[in-house]
Amino acid sequence: MKTPPVARLLGAIPNRLQLAGGWIDQPFVSKHNPRAPGAMVVAQIEPNFRPMDRSGIASGTRAIAMQLWKGKLPARPRDELVRELYDAENKGKAEPSGSQDMIGLVYPGVNRLDYDIRIHGGVFPSHIESCHSTKIARWLSKVLYLIAVEPRPEGYSPLGVKNLDPRWVARLGQSGKDCYDAILNTNVEKLGASLNLTMKCWETILPHVVQHPRLRVDLMPILRAYQKQYPGAMYSGCGGGYLIVVSETPVPGAFQVAVRAAPK
Repeated sequence: MKTPPVARLLGAIPNRLQLAGGWIDQPFVSKHNPRAPGAMVVAQIEPNFRPMDRSGIASGTRAIAMQLWKGKLPARPRDELVRELYDAENKGKAEPSGSQDMIGLVYPGVNRLDYDIRIHGGVFPSHIESCHSTKIARWLSKVLYLIAVEPRPEGYSPLGVKNLDPRWVARLGQSGKDCYDAILNTNVEKLGASLNLTMKCWETILPHVVQHPRLRVDLMPILRAYQKQYPGAMYSGCGGGYLIVVSETPVPGAFQVAVRAAPK
């Protein structure tokens, strides 16, 4: 069967969506965690839409992967691919991208990534727990809604202020564990709560993630309005990108993604 034109345009390498716990994959954060390992969750999603650039969907990492591997994931060990892609993206970078970007593109299903500064220097997970259940993937696809807000602007950095209080870093790492457990138990309320906790942690330890002079959109009132109306919401990345809303009912103006349960 012929590949449809849009599929040819987008390529075969998946996208990824980070959920609760983001930033715990960065050693400068995880080294402050008194309850290591801390966890975050990434879900691999079908590449059936073109994400906004600079929106927290790892489109930059994917572009490098597309070039590096000529449009499709090689049939090699996943951990080997993650390290190869990590090196290709971060060569010469003073502030390297976290390994969750690469893992989300390479590992199918829903994955809990556990980070401990004592193992691999906190750069790569100490453990990856994966769920390849088709039932779980379908459920998650039904309760996640994305609303396009605004890409992060050029010249913006989320790292201008760091309040790396160990108590809040521990909560960030716990939010990823809570998120994964909620997904396995198809619990929409607890899933939403884990996203809300992540946003509170970001606002506390790295406030420029959501509040910065270069941001053209006031992100916090939007976030809080959706958190009040639905079980939970979080931004897809630094400076906005997409608002990810957890809901069992349709969210006006939003679209849904297809979580990829297993490799094709």
